[in-house]
Amino acid sequence: MGIGFSLETPLKVAHYGMDSVISIGDDILLEKLRKFYCEKEGLPYQEITDKTDDYRAKRITSFLNLIHDLAVKKFEALKNAAIDKSQELREYFNFLPDTSSIKQEFRKLTAQTFIWEQVRAWAKENLSMGSIDVNIMTKVDKDNYRKDEKLPVEYNDAHAGLRGYMNSNLNSSIVFSAGMNPRLYSYLETFDALYPDQNGELKKKIILKVSDYRSALIQGKFLAKKGLWVSEYRIESGLNCGGHAFATDGYLMGPILAEFRDKREELIQSVHEILAKALTDKGRPVPPTPLPLKITAQGGVGTAEEHQFLIDHYHVDSVGWGTPFLLVPEATTVDHATLNKLVAAKEEDLYLSNISPLGVPFHSLRGNTKDQEKAKLVEKGRAGSACPKRFLALSNEFTEKSLCTASRQYQHLKIQELDKAGLSPEAYKIQFDKITEKSCICVGLGTTVLLANNLDTKVEGNGVSICPGPNLAYFSRIMSLREITDHIYGRINVITRTDRPNMFVKELTIYLDYLKNKLEESRVSMTQKQQKYLLTFSENLKEGINYYYDLFSNLKGIFEDTRGSILKQLDACKRSLGFMGMEIEKLPVSQ
Repeated sequence: MGIGFSLETPLKVAHYGMDSVISIGDDILLEKLRKFYCEKEGLPYQEITDKTDDYRAKRITSFLNLIHDLAVKKFEALKNAAIDKSQELREYFNFLPDTSSIKQEFRKLTAQTFIWEQVRAWAKENLSMGSIDVNIMTKVDKDNYRKDEKLPVEYNDAHAGLRGYMNSNLNSSIVFSAGMNPRLYSYLETFDALYPDQNGELKKKIILKVSDYRSALIQGKFLAKKGLWVSEYRIESGLNCGGHAFATDGYLMGPILAEFRDKREELIQSVHEILAKALTDKGRPVPPTPLPLKITAQGGVGTAEEHQFLIDHYHVDSVGWGTPFLLVPEATTVDHATLNKLVAAKEEDLYLSNISPLGVPFHSLRGNTKDQEKAKLVEKGRAGSACPKRFLALSNEFTEKSLCTASRQYQHLKIQELDKAGLSPEAYKIQFDKITEKSCICVGLGTTVLLANNLDTKVEGNGVSICPGPNLAYFSRIMSLREITDHIYGRINVITRTDRPNMFVKELTIYLDYLKNKLEESRVSMTQKQQKYLLTFSENLKEGINYYYDLFSNLKGIFEDTRGSILKQLDACKRSLGFMGMEIEKLPVSQ
C-alpha cells in the first residue's frame, strides 16, 4: 500500500480487532510521526538523531512501542466503556461477519435481560485487539556508512529495520516481501522471540509474501534449516495488486492457489521435519506436531462473492483487501488532493509503470503530484531528485557509494553518458525518457501522512506518490469503515459499475498486456533466451486459461450471473494469446 498510507492504521482499527500491516522502511518519517503523537498525547519525547548509535533501529523500536501503547489504550477504553458510550463496543461486533461465533454470542447475551455490567465483563474476557504487523521489503537493504567507513552488514537498512521490530514490545508478525534475501534471513537466527518456547508458542512470527508454491517451499525450507517456522504464506497476485508488481512467468493466481490447496499438508510436514531437526541440533524445544500455519490470499479481490469463493474453493484461511481501503479515511491516511484523484480514477488512470528505482514494475496513479513535480524538474533541465533519504540508493554503476536511479546525481551521470552515445534524435529521446521516468518514491510514498497531519514537508516537498492496484477503478466514492466491511461480507454492495471483470479475468488481461509489452521490447532484436522466455510465458498463460475455462464451466451455485461473460472473456483472451504466440515464433532470432 505504500509507506505513509497505513502508518496510522493500527490507531484507527486495532481496537476493533482488525489486523493491519505498517511499513517500517522510513525511520526519518517514523521519527517525525513519533514526535507529533507524543506532543498530541502529552507524552515525553526525546529525539533520536542520526548522531545516535544504531539510530535507525532505535527510531523504529520507539515508534512501534508508541503505536502499541496508544492502540492498547484505545482497546482498553473500548472494553471499559460506560453504557453511555456502548455504541463503539457494538461497532466492534458490527464489523464482524455474521457467521462469527463471538458476534452470535454477543447478540445472544444482549438479547436477554440487558445488564451492562455483565456485558462489559463478558467483553473484557472475549474481545481481542487486532495484530499490529510490520513489513520489510527484503531487497531494500542498502549499505550504510559512518563518515566514509562502511558499517557492518547489521546496519544495512533491512537488517536495522528487523532489529528495530524485534526489540519492540509488539507480539505480532513481520511480513517479508520482494523475495528472498539469504543474508537477512540468516540474521533472523539471532532473535530468540522467533523460536518456539516449551509450549510451542511464538512471541513474534514470520509471514512470507509469495507468488507461487515453489517459492514458498524453497523459502520455508531455507528458514526451517535455521530452526525458524513460517506462520503464514501470503499468496499475492503477481500483477493484480498494488505497489511493486512481481510478475510470475505467466503463472496465474487460480492455478497457484489450487497447488497450495492440494499440497498444503505436504508443505507443512516437509518443513516441520526440517524444523524439528534444526531445533534439536540447536538444543531448543521441539514441538511434537507442526506449528500452526496459515495460507492466505490477496490481490484484486473486490466482491463478497470472490472473497468467499477463495475461502470455500481454495481453503485459504483469510483474504486480504488493500487498495479499496485507500478510500476509507477511517482506516488509512491519504491527503485530500490525492484522495480526490483516487475517487475519480478509471482504468486508464491506473497503470503499471517503470517509475520505481528498484527496476520492478510499479502500479501508479496517472497524474500523481510526485510525477508532476518530477516532470517540472526535467523541463527545467534539472532531472532527478535531490534524494534526501536515499533508501533506494542501490546502484553502484558510477560510484562506490550506491546511488538511487531517481537521484539527480545518477541521472546527470547517465545523461552525460547518453550524450556521448551518438544516437539518432528518436533513439535518444527513448533512452532519455527511460532515465528520467524514475521517481523518488521512497519520499513520495510517505509524504501523504505529513500533509494530512499538517506537518513540515520542507525536506520532502509536497509531491505524493501512490500505488493503488487496478481494482481501485471500480470503487468510486469515499467509504466509511462500516461500509467497506459490510461490502466485504456481502451485507451491502458499494460497487455501482456493472462492468467490473472477475478478479481472475482481470489478472489474466494484465498478464496479456505485460506479455504484449515484452514482445514489443523484443521486436528490434530477439535473442534465443528472450524467445524461450516469451514462449514459456505464453504457454503458462494458455494452461491458466484452460484451467479457468474448466473451473468456471463446472462451478455450481456461484458466479451464476457472470459465468457467461467470464467464459466469453476467456475465449477472447485465448485468441489474443494465440496471435501473440504466432508473432513470437515468427520474429527473427539473433544468435
